[in-house]
Amino acid sequence: MTLTLDEVAARATAILTEVERAVVGKRQSLEIVLSGILAGGHVLMEDFPGLGKTLAARSFAQALGLDFARAQFTPDLLPSDLTGSFLYDQRSHEFTFRKGPLFTGLLLADEINRTPPKTQSALLEAMQEGQVTVEGETFVLPKPFHVLATANPVEYEGTYPLPEAQLDRFLLRVSFGYPTPADEWEVLQRRMARQQEAQVVASVTDGAGLIEMQRAVETVTVDAGVGQYCVRLVGATRTHQNLLMGASPRASLALLLTSRAYAVLRGRDYVTPEDVKAVAHAALDHRVTVRPELWMNDVSAASVVDSVLSSVPIPAATETGPRTGFERP
Repeated sequence: MTLTLDEVAARATAILTEVERAVVGKRQSLEIVLSGILAGGHVLMEDFPGLGKTLAARSFAQALGLDFARAQFTPDLLPSDLTGSFLYDQRSHEFTFRKGPLFTGLLLADEINRTPPKTQSALLEAMQEGQVTVEGETFVLPKPFHVLATANPVEYEGTYPLPEAQLDRFLLRVSFGYPTPADEWEVLQRRMARQQEAQVVASVTDGAGLIEMQRAVETVTVDAGVGQYCVRLVGATRTHQNLLMGASPRASLALLLTSRAYAVLRGRDYVTPEDVKAVAHAALDHRVTVRPELWMNDVSAASVVDSVLSSVPIPAATETGPRTGFERP
């Protein structure tokens, strides 16, 4: 079955509606996460404890109809605890492969910065190649396969910061932030109304349906001017005086891919510069490194990206005029 972009937008809206039954008041952040999934990527959710990161991952797995596995990252976690390992079967006198939690549709890598780099690197091949290699034998992961990882920006004692190479593998990094008083009261009211802790959201699609949605997103039109705008934004980070290291070409690709998915959520079959700006922080903040001597001057990756967004000229409309799209009510 081939989906139209209109059908993808309607299904994506239904998915967000279901997830919002569990995660209250974070529509913008949830849209960014779903855009990353529709773009075929992995998302790092970094925020303070208790703000719904794990709940959001589980809810997306339920709404998307994907098999879900959770790996709690701890200092003693081994790579084989993720990938799986060969075990000796005494009955058959052979070694058989026991699959690890990576063999799922959506993996929640909880507190990914609490495990050593050796175990963190076990995710690299899975995230980039969609496969794992154990004892010289390669095993292909099921499709779709997505990683939603969480990290806490506090309690640095006993943590292992993700290296830039692995951060770059995450298409997006998203923060939820604290809820407003009204949203927090809504959380309490919903908890009292359901009279239980567990929250279950309805399935809107399944793995095959998600793949069809991703294929449809590939047909979104990107004008050359908008594509070059992505390149100029990333290029500006490489010459910014406050940065030790700018973003790689993978950042340009992240802007392009994510903005296409975001455009569909907005009800359009073409990308605008506003779509690019909407996903810019999620795609760029974790890919740039601020000069260490500026850390005490309140200079952050987000402030540098803000500077880049305000300084790089926005492309003018094409001569053919705007497309009609399929604006949703």
